[in-house]
Amino acid sequence: MRTFAAISLILSFIGKKLWPSQLGQTELLFSFIVFIVNLIVLTVVFYVAGIVVVGKKKAKFGDAFVISLFGTLAGTILDLFVPQYGVGAILSLIVWLLLIKRFYETGWLGALAVGILAVIVMVALWFLLGFLVTIGLILL
Repeated sequence: MRTFAAISLILSFIGKKLWPSQLGQTELLFSFIVFIVNLIVLTVVFYVAGIVVVGKKKAKFGDAFVISLFGTLAGTILDLFVPQYGVGAILSLIVWLLLIKRFYETGWLGALAVGILAVIVMVALWFLLGFLVTIGLILL
């Protein structure tokens, strides 16, 4: 009986919309390009954050790529299947921290530090990109 209650509770968090709507070729191509660009940027961000926090010996570029790939996939899947109440976001955060902890061979605080620094680096990149775009538009 407890198993049924647990399954019922889990299923109550799952959203009504389980599958995305039908997408055309253009939307799929655009989504794929965005995914690849996001993967590349996140890999560089996690690599830089990893070097700063855990050092160059533990932070490998390949590990940063795996963290970015699996974290992005897990976040997308969790957002698709658990969109309500922020549960998907919390589970996604835990997955990201677990991946950082595992691949950078650090503790929870080290993983949290890498995650926070990665967010700071990403925000700095957004501001830099916005600045460059603004300068480019002014010069036109």
